[in-house]
Amino acid sequence: MSGLPIDPDLVARHNAPRARALAEDYDALGSRLARGGVDIDAVTARVAAFTVAVPSWGVGTGGTRFARFPGPGEPRGVFQKLDDCAVIQQLGRATPAVSLHIPWDEAPAAELRGHAEALGLAFDAMNSNTFQDHPGDARHPLSYKFGSLSHNDPAVRAQAVAHNVHCIRIGEALGSKALTVWIGDGSNFPGQSHMGRAFERYLASMEEIYAALPEGWRLFSEHKMYEPAFYSTVVQDWGTSLLAAQSLGPKAACLVDLGHHAPNVNIEMIVSRLAHAGKLGGFHFNDSRYGDDDLDAGSIDPFRLFLVFNELVDLDGPGFAPAYMIDQSHNVSDPIESLIRSADEIRRAYAQALLVDRAALEAFQGANDALMASETLKAGFRADVGPILARARADAGGAIDPVAAYRASAYRARVAAERPAAQGGGGGIT
Repeated sequence: MSGLPIDPDLVARHNAPRARALAEDYDALGSRLARGGVDIDAVTARVAAFTVAVPSWGVGTGGTRFARFPGPGEPRGVFQKLDDCAVIQQLGRATPAVSLHIPWDEAPAAELRGHAEALGLAFDAMNSNTFQDHPGDARHPLSYKFGSLSHNDPAVRAQAVAHNVHCIRIGEALGSKALTVWIGDGSNFPGQSHMGRAFERYLASMEEIYAALPEGWRLFSEHKMYEPAFYSTVVQDWGTSLLAAQSLGPKAACLVDLGHHAPNVNIEMIVSRLAHAGKLGGFHFNDSRYGDDDLDAGSIDPFRLFLVFNELVDLDGPGFAPAYMIDQSHNVSDPIESLIRSADEIRRAYAQALLVDRAALEAFQGANDALMASETLKAGFRADVGPILARARADAGGAIDPVAAYRASAYRARVAAERPAAQGGGGGIT
């Protein structure tokens, strides 16, 4: 394919001295797995087929509520974002789709689609932004300071609904099939907002958005415990999100962001419950230490990520097709490197979950053998599936060691010379 951001010959040269070691490691792992009746090639094929979308906003440097420190070569506009996303896909071969955020990524649909196709990319779920104001945008003359879809003022609600419908129309032209709605609506003082009426206004607004969905589309409601509303949040947990999805209809489902929960919450149980209700729509993957930290997936608690995938593998079957996306903020690392690594860690958790002996696990659960049930589960987590991940990448034309290949390409230095330096700010994007 022409127009790729990194020379394919560089990837081939990078892989050549690593190929023999990979083959040896893969064969050794295959022999160990075969003793347990597991076909490593079958597992590798499933891992290779598993993909996760990258967010357009993820390739820029993030920030905190206090400051943002720009990195070199940050993309200026959506087309450069797509270029960076193509690097992640070219080397990692796990991220063939990009999720856009409107109005941040507003551009003519035909140009967006053409540029993406030239890079070997497609488009995943659309994301609407009514959690901040958009000065100078004629479609957003009214402020979202006190809410959007649940605002007291019907004119503000109408503006927010119209924006979401606009996102759907852009998505139609791009080949997207879903809209994710997250709002920052809520209150920061007791008594500031009537909680029941605010939720009713939110539902009424979502019903209008739902009515605009094309055939084959899904609407994801995303919950978040707090921020920017710290006293009460309109869609604050999975139960509220489930209520909304059940109220709206069969095209509506719940999206689970791993950072949108209180510390120590059993997220894998939430996954199980939403799936039981038929309303598990998808995921935003990241990691956290305290709250919505938006750290690299698997960087803090890889076991929790594995436990989520243990539930997903157990649930897998006809018609089960959650949407998967990474949602991270990169404050101190190169965003491309972090997204490459996160996609790899997500696949790692999936591969480990595939190795769990489910018949043995079910037998131990049935016998109330807590220790052996735990050991059976952890045997999958302890497995070094690195050779499976590397083989899946290499067979698809990616890099055996994608971060090392990325650094060898000097892509960041090249785009830093081409793109104007960004200025830091006193307040970042959380």
